[in-house]
Amino acid sequence: MGTVSRGTGLACARRRASIRGLMLIDTHAHLTFPDFANDLEGILARAAEAGVTRVVTIGTSVESSRLAVTLAEKYATVFAVIGIHPDNAMEAAPGFIDDLRALAQNPRVVAIGETGLDYFRRTPERVAAEKDTQAAVFTQQLALAAELGLNVVIHERDSWDDTLAVLAPFAGKVRAQFHCFGKSLAHAEAVLADGHLVSFTGIVTFKNAAVVQETAARLPPGTFMVETDCPYLAPVPFRGKRCEPAHTRHTAEFIAQLRGQPIAELAAETTATAEKFFRLRS
Repeated sequence: MGTVSRGTGLACARRRASIRGLMLIDTHAHLTFPDFANDLEGILARAAEAGVTRVVTIGTSVESSRLAVTLAEKYATVFAVIGIHPDNAMEAAPGFIDDLRALAQNPRVVAIGETGLDYFRRTPERVAAEKDTQAAVFTQQLALAAELGLNVVIHERDSWDDTLAVLAPFAGKVRAQFHCFGKSLAHAEAVLADGHLVSFTGIVTFKNAAVVQETAARLPPGTFMVETDCPYLAPVPFRGKRCEPAHTRHTAEFIAQLRGQPIAELAAETTATAEKFFRLRS
């Protein structure tokens, strides 16, 4: 295992954010994507300046999970989640779960994922051809999380009922973060009742996002987190541009306005929730 680097610039930026009393966690980023290959240190410095002092970077395949762990070993503010995205389930090698199990031994790994089901923009024929494999890959990762005592980051798109059905046998064994949550308050309450959490991206800032705005406004503290899903889903006023972890601040500020609370208060609440879920030190 490598050692964690604490670059002077990043460390100073993080200390300044701490002194200002605002600390946020981007709970879902894809720092291993090519979009960030040329300016990652600048991205992390901008995040820290915005008060985003920690970033959870997400694996979508075995290879990207390895890269996520490498980044987490290099940067003290980065942590890794490892897993197979449902879009990659059909290409998963037979021994993928053993590869993930080995990677999970690294202390910089804080959850399994992102995993789940995705039927978005698929014909009924394609859904029928893929759904059993997606469910099998999802189930194996849930079982691994239960075995290792880790939580799970879930990707769900146009697959709500099936996702809950696959997750149900693991009730009390794993907790899940339903990431990039865009559904109604009733949907959120259904998963919260089983001990799971949701997290919100920049989608909540969009003009056509009334449903998820109501959800974000009404959920009790301790039940949700904030994220970017960068490089995707940049919040207003950056919509259409490359998203990056610093934009977590804009999403958090928007949600705080929806809820009628100070941004520092919302930041403290979502940070505490993320620290507990991912088992991060304060």
